[in-house]
Amino acid sequence: MRSSALRLTARFRWKLAPALMVVVLGDWLFYQRHLYGGYLGLFTLAVLGALIAGRPAVRRDRHAWLALAAAGLFSLALAYDASLLAWALFWVAMVMAALLPATARFDDGWRWFQRLVVHGVRAPFAPLLDMRRLLKVRAAGRSGRFSLHAALALFALPVAGSAIIIALFAAANPLVERLLDTVLVSDLSPLLVVRMLLWAVMFVPVWSLMRPRLTRWLLPTFDGRGDLSLPGVSVASITLSLILFNLLFAAQNMMDAVWLWGWAPMPVGMTMADYAHRGAYPLIATALLAALFVLVTLRPGSDTARDPAVRRLVMAWIAQNIILVASSMLRTIDYIDAYSLTRLRIAALLWMALVAFGLAAICWRLLRGRSAGWLINVNLAAAGLVLGAVCFIDLGEVAARWNVRHAREVGGRGVALDLCHMRHLGDSALLPLLSLEQRADLRPAFRERVQATRIWLMERLEADQISGPTLLGQRRLTQAHILAVRVKPMALPPGDRGCAGTLLSPPEPAPALQQTAPKATPALTGATPK
Repeated sequence: MRSSALRLTARFRWKLAPALMVVVLGDWLFYQRHLYGGYLGLFTLAVLGALIAGRPAVRRDRHAWLALAAAGLFSLALAYDASLLAWALFWVAMVMAALLPATARFDDGWRWFQRLVVHGVRAPFAPLLDMRRLLKVRAAGRSGRFSLHAALALFALPVAGSAIIIALFAAANPLVERLLDTVLVSDLSPLLVVRMLLWAVMFVPVWSLMRPRLTRWLLPTFDGRGDLSLPGVSVASITLSLILFNLLFAAQNMMDAVWLWGWAPMPVGMTMADYAHRGAYPLIATALLAALFVLVTLRPGSDTARDPAVRRLVMAWIAQNIILVASSMLRTIDYIDAYSLTRLRIAALLWMALVAFGLAAICWRLLRGRSAGWLINVNLAAAGLVLGAVCFIDLGEVAARWNVRHAREVGGRGVALDLCHMRHLGDSALLPLLSLEQRADLRPAFRERVQATRIWLMERLEADQISGPTLLGQRRLTQAHILAVRVKPMALPPGDRGCAGTLLSPPEPAPALQQTAPKATPALTGATPK
């Protein structure tokens, strides 16, 4: 028992050292130097190195190395352009790398979702659970049972004595005092409390990676094979349903082909923007319901899935669903063409593309008899590739460049350029505004507002690059300085400006108080009135 306690203590020490080094680096970056932005990439690389150094099992598992490579890629994404998406994907990859050595194989996405949730719930309590286990093992090696009172009695004197000795050394040695000043303050101030919370926030997730626990109680993956007994569901009812669904979808796709694809003019009183905006999202909901219908009623290996006529009807219906999704994407593109492009609309187009891919995967699963786990994994892989690419592609800059090229002020078919939205995009709109400012055909009033907005964005980016630099921000700032030399600036009138670069009118002066001379008071005389 004593040897097992020694081995457990040694393992804890080897894991505690890299975890504390990560905390020291985070304290130096975020608290002492107040650095953020691309420095998050440096911090996550340190977390990655700590896991490799503190977990030998991770180094020996080839599947874990794939997750580590993904985590390293997302660390570079954080250094390139720090975002919440890259941060979340990094931690997902790190948790998978920590847990993969304890799994026999990858399993499927549903099981991994449960593992990630359990790990996230357990992570805040991991240091306390491990400390309790260590004390229990050490106490059992001496007396055969664990005693919290004995554990406190064991550590009280060494900790208190060490604190007193360190305080005396700090009073006698300026070097020790300076070293303590870098990590402590003289009293329990609110800053110290915040600093200790920062240490805990950094230490807890790193320690949970060092000491992960693989849960054994997982909900099974929905198999989705064989016949499912449902009232009203039979080969005949499904066949009739698919015939009717195909006819309804054919009618909808024909209307889209006539109007949306430009085969005939729109009805009187309806614009293309109204038609495009009205049906994009409801049609996607229809496609998702179709996918759910196929998953529930046409399970691989069932009687309905083996029927040749049903299989042909299903393939025709899924093909029509994919055409419907393509029409929904075209509706969104027409709406963007009539108005403007935003990050949310780009995300909607990507989501629609993933829906179309999912429908095709459902059809392939039905034809090839694939498992439900395969369907989950292939859709998660597609979503992961899209999200990973978005970490390195600034959707805000894509939207800003499109809006600048299609603005009404430059002869485009879109609406007038919304400079408030461009300012809301931040430095993503800086280079597109500079390219717009170089045009010679801009009206002076519009050029003035563009220049004012661009200057505000450039000054903000310069300030952000001081404390929170990113590789993308530095590249933008360098290009902005090069392009700004080619721009012939205007003399901007002084004053505050709104989000659209419009000069705000100065407040009206308060009306001056009129000074009135006091009425003359007749001199008092000694004469009495008659």
